Amino acid sequence: MYDFAYHKPSSIADAVKLLSEDPDAKPISGGMTLLPALKHRLNRPTALIDLSAIAELRGVKQEGGALVIGAMTKHVEVATNPLVLGAIPALAKMAASIGDTQVRNRGTLGGSLANNDPAADYPAAALALGASFITDRRSIPADDFFQGMFTTALEPGELLIAVSFPIPEKAGYAKLRNPASRYAMAGVFVAKGGQGVRVAVNGAGPCVFRQPEMEAALAANWSPEAVAGIHQSPDDLNSDIHGSAEYRAHLVTVMAKRAVAAA
Repeated sequence: MYDFAYHKPSSIADAVKLLSEDPDAKPISGGMTLLPALKHRLNRPTALIDLSAIAELRGVKQEGGALVIGAMTKHVEVATNPLVLGAIPALAKMAASIGDTQVRNRGTLGGSLANNDPAADYPAAALALGASFITDRRSIPADDFFQGMFTTALEPGELLIAVSFPIPEKAGYAKLRNPASRYAMAGVFVAKGGQGVRVAVNGAGPCVFRQPEMEAALAANWSPEAVAGIHQSPDDLNSDIHGSAEYRAHLVTVMAKRAVAAA
């Protein structure tokens, strides 16, 4: 690691002030993505802004037809929260499948979404559910938030405060995990609600994306059979020692069928 300053603010206002004063400072939540990057010297912030002491960034509440989840809410808290279990059980089940026990007790919803790792689970849930990202400055629709590998619409110094997930009529998620890293080789989150049918794919490509053919098929017939004959193009999908682009393309269809069945 390189040298850096360390700050631990106790309020959103203090955190935003620290970030505005130093454009090269980085907020840190669970550290599941940022700490490995620091250890490998892939990132060189002048300061880390530790968000763990900001109580107002944690928790789950229902506002109208949506669940609003604080950015510092841990995976295990999403997985076990009664509101999430009752309103969006697919989201709770997904959170319970992330990484291992240590990761779920340290990693946070906001950290996962703000880093936009291609294999992270929450981006698929947020995109499929049509979530809104609430920052200290604005609200960003999920369709505009994810912009590429490890890239989002967040501007320098902008702090993610919470995410609003519309409560769907039905939703489901399925993924194939790499047995070593537990990251998703390919995952599919399906949802049907006020925004229609939405299908989001993570792990298979460099960034989470929607699958419009499957959305149209499920809108006409919500069943695993409706997506069974739809083949994802391998173009632009990830290919590595763990699986080719063609293999991941095949997984998209398999996981979509399982996600619909789970819903």
